[in-house]
Amino acid sequence: MQEILYYNIDDTLDYENQLLEEWNVSDLHLTEVKDKEGEKPLPEYAKDAAGLVVEYEQITREKMQQMPNLKIISLQSIGYNNVDTAAATDCGICVTNTPGFCTEEVATHAVGLMIDLARKMTYFDRSVRQGNWDPLMGYPMHRMSGKTVGLVFFGAIPKAMVPLLHALKMRIFVYAPTKTKEYLAQYGCEKAETLEELLRISDFVSLHTPLIPSTTHLIGEKELKLMKKTAFLINTARGPVVDEAALVKALRTGEILGAGIDVIEDEVHETSDLFPLENTVITPHSAFLSEDSFYDARKRALAQMVQRLSKHERPEFLVNRDVQFE
Repeated sequence: MQEILYYNIDDTLDYENQLLEEWNVSDLHLTEVKDKEGEKPLPEYAKDAAGLVVEYEQITREKMQQMPNLKIISLQSIGYNNVDTAAATDCGICVTNTPGFCTEEVATHAVGLMIDLARKMTYFDRSVRQGNWDPLMGYPMHRMSGKTVGLVFFGAIPKAMVPLLHALKMRIFVYAPTKTKEYLAQYGCEKAETLEELLRISDFVSLHTPLIPSTTHLIGEKELKLMKKTAFLINTARGPVVDEAALVKALRTGEILGAGIDVIEDEVHETSDLFPLENTVITPHSAFLSEDSFYDARKRALAQMVQRLSKHERPEFLVNRDVQFE
């Protein structure tokens, strides 16, 4: 019997155990630990575990070396920047994620932030609750039809946004170095050859990049200055993709008109200088969330465990593809 540890995962494991029964998998035993205060180090809980399921826990080389039986780390998330994948490869540990589990949710959330900013819904809601019944307060509003949306990268989520944006009669440009003009044209999108070009022409800039060294602070002071003063920035990717101090300055000085933010740089302490700004709409890293996506992520994460530990196969969503294992 091989042990799988679920570490600081919300809810019980009733759903996962039900899935194992439906799949006729009997050689895996699931245990859970909830220790968000860190009373004991993770390796003390997982020293006998063959599998580890986490979401945001930082998994370093040192921690892996203290979990000698570990064969797979399965993330209930798309992002995997919290795991040292190079160290995992060196240790023969598979790292998997759950791409696609929240594509629809994030796509609609990003478009929703655009609509909210364009129509000043949250702005007016705050204003009315403060006793101001004035539809002329704040920045002027314009129709969304005919406006240009710039999508930074073109994975599953921005692709899912395209039909929604076309329904709003918006023009779509994409900055994605690996995608050709012809490929993007199949989706009714136009190619921006450079990020700078995209920033200059877009009325809405929506970020959809993973967090890797080359995308950290991809949008900083220089990039924000390239944007239109009437433009909005949307970030449903990762907080550090944007230099938050530069964004706060740009919003305060009117370099851009507003921002829709689902992720911030310091989600550990849940603080940001963006919070007091009236020309922002901020949600608590909730773009991915629905009851449907919640269970889909759990199912996909467990399926990776079954593939690696029970079936001795390469997991479908293997991140560190160079890993060698028996």
